[in-house]
Formats: sequence, structure tokens, C-alpha cells
Amino acid sequence: MTTTTPRPDFYRYHNGVKAPLPFAEAEYEARLTELRERMDAAGATAAVFTSMHNIAYYSGFLYCSFGRPYGLVVTETECVTISAGIDAGQPWRRSFADNITYTDWQRDNYWRAILSVTGPGKVIGYEGDHLTLMQRDKMEDFLKPATMVDLFETTMRQRMHKSEAEIALIRHGANVADVGGYAIRDAVKAGVREIDVAMAGRDAMEAEIAKRFPDAEYRDTWVWFQSGINTDGAHNPVTGRVLERGDILSLNTFPMISAYYTALERTMFVQEVDPASLKVWEANVAAHEYGMSLLKPGVSCSEVTHKINEFFEERDLLQYRTFGYGHSFGVLSHFYGREAGLELREDIDTVLEPGMVISMEPMLTIANGEPGAGGYREHDILVINDDGNENITGYPYGPEFNVVG
Repeated sequence: MTTTTPRPDFYRYHNGVKAPLPFAEAEYEARLTELRERMDAAGATAAVFTSMHNIAYYSGFLYCSFGRPYGLVVTETECVTISAGIDAGQPWRRSFADNITYTDWQRDNYWRAILSVTGPGKVIGYEGDHLTLMQRDKMEDFLKPATMVDLFETTMRQRMHKSEAEIALIRHGANVADVGGYAIRDAVKAGVREIDVAMAGRDAMEAEIAKRFPDAEYRDTWVWFQSGINTDGAHNPVTGRVLERGDILSLNTFPMISAYYTALERTMFVQEVDPASLKVWEANVAAHEYGMSLLKPGVSCSEVTHKINEFFEERDLLQYRTFGYGHSFGVLSHFYGREAGLELREDIDTVLEPGMVISMEPMLTIANGEPGAGGYREHDILVINDDGNENITGYPYGPEFNVVG
């Protein structure tokens, strides 16, 4: 049977009215103005963004892919999100930008929609850290660019420097993470499962976000709460393990507010802590405090890293370190990217500047069966300012407060 109903490749579906966004229009306009300056410096006449983080940063829209491509096209005059028909008018309502919906009726209508904005033969900017080889080939086939330039680095550098509005939102997120931390502390006791404690923290944070941001969309707030051997990795999922007296615990709360994720991470113990564990814990707390004192303008990420390495090496603990000592905060999540150039690692020479937001989170992991076995981690979020830093995390760290249950 042949259909006679016209079936467009793409169309504009502006359903309803624009919803409140995380930031004022002036914030998005300022971001786009700076982006266009960076595009001009790179020689790009149009940018095609495909990552969740850049699309959210420049438009306010955080997509849900489910195997479909999404995009944001920026030219000298236009800013247009590209979304799949399955989402109807939501991408337009939740975006500062215009929006084009592409249809499923024929393969690659996504690229036809993008072409309608860029036109053929332009200098196209893309994200080298995100665009797949398959989609890069399609970009070349459909847009026929004169050349292509990678905007990954320059957009990452832009996102590193937070505006006052971003810092205000991140501050809310840190407060919400604290709320989750206290809820977890109240839920910890011997005989309770990890999953039950995690749900208590998650529920408390989601309720707090809804109270603070009544017009927002709510998604992706979560808790990793680990116990015993499950604390050995920073990102180990929650399980049904039952807590026992003397267990080491790792509290990790992750509220998500309009694509901006924050975190609180703390070492805890159930009811008591043995001497070997206490020694490692206190050493990690000391490294945490030392590390926070190092975060100030003019210091490079690698300098901070080497100094904390020396601190641990003097105490014969460096061999138990498992990853970097901190990273940027802003538009980021476990689902999508972060500013990889702002991490406290040996191979990152980025110099800290006012307006950057970064964590301090040293972690030591002692193997199962060894004295003090488990993973120890403290995590605070700090805003770099002219004088040093401001710690926006409020939940206490250390043995005095975190032997619970």
C-alpha cells in the first residue's frame, strides 16, 4: 500500500510556549557571543555540536538520545537545536534556541535538517571528542564542507570559566548534595542494605531540588552508596549488600540540576572503626585538607598533583592512590562529558584561574585482606577566587562525625 500523505524530512514544531530555563536569556546570549568569537578564530562559519554537554551549555536543552542523534547548529546568525520527532515540542520549549524536528520516514533526515541551517560547502566546526567516525562520514557526505575544524578544545576552555549565574547554580547543587549526605547518615545502621540507604539519599535530594527549582525538569539525580569491599572503586554501583558493624562505607551523593551535576563524597564507618583503618582514614583526611590549601590562582593542576603525591609518599601511602585528585564542575555527568583539561593529574598543566570550579578528592584503596582494607575518599567542591578558594561543600568530613549507626 502506498501512502499519499506528505511526509516531510523535517519541520518546526513549536508546541506551547517556552518554559523557564536554568539561566536568563542574557546568559545564553553571552555564551553564544563568545562561541562565535572562538569559531571565528578557528575559521569555522558553522558549528555542529553533537554532545550533550555542549548542546546543553549553549542552548539549555539536555537531550535523551535512546539511539537517535541530536544536535545544535550555530552560525553567525542562527542557533538551532536538532531533535527527533519522538520528543515532539519539548526540545523547543526547553531551549533558548530555535528547534527543528527531523522525522524517521527516511534515513539521515537528521543530516538533511542540519544542512537546511548550515548550507553546503561551509567551514564546519565539530567536536572531535564526540563525533563518531560514522557520523563524521555522513557530515562530509551531506554538508560537503570546504573543510572541517575541531572545536573540542576551545569550547572546553570556554566552559572551564564559570559565570556568576553558573556558580550560583553550582552552589545550590552543593547544598542539595549536603541534604542527601545527612539523609544517608540518618539511614545508616547495621542490618540495612546499601540500596535502602542510597534511596533515602536520592529521595531527599530530589525533593530538595523540586523545592528550590519548581520550574525545572527533574532527572538523573542519584547516589552511589558502597560498603565493605564495594568501596574499593570510586564508581562501583549500589548493591543489596547488608551493612555490618565495623564496615567501611563510601557516601556519594550526585544531585543533577538542569545538566549541572555536583557531588559530595565521604568515608564513613558503621558504629566503630578499627585502629588500622583509622590511621589510613586520618592520613587521607590530612591529604584532603592539604590539597584544598593548594587550590589557588596561578597554580597548575600538575603542580597540585605532584605536591599531594609527595605528601602520600612521605607516609608510604602513594602506592594506594588510584586516580587523579579532582576535576572540574559545571555541565557534566556520568552520562556525558566534562572539562578534561581541568583535572588534578600529572599530565594536566592547566593553570587555575578565578571562576574555575574544581573538586579536591584524594582516594586511597587498601586491598581486601590487608589491615585497613577498603576505599577512603573525601570530596569537596571549591570555587577558585582572587584570594584562593571558597569551599561550597558543608557536610563534615572525618572520623569525629562519620562513625555512625
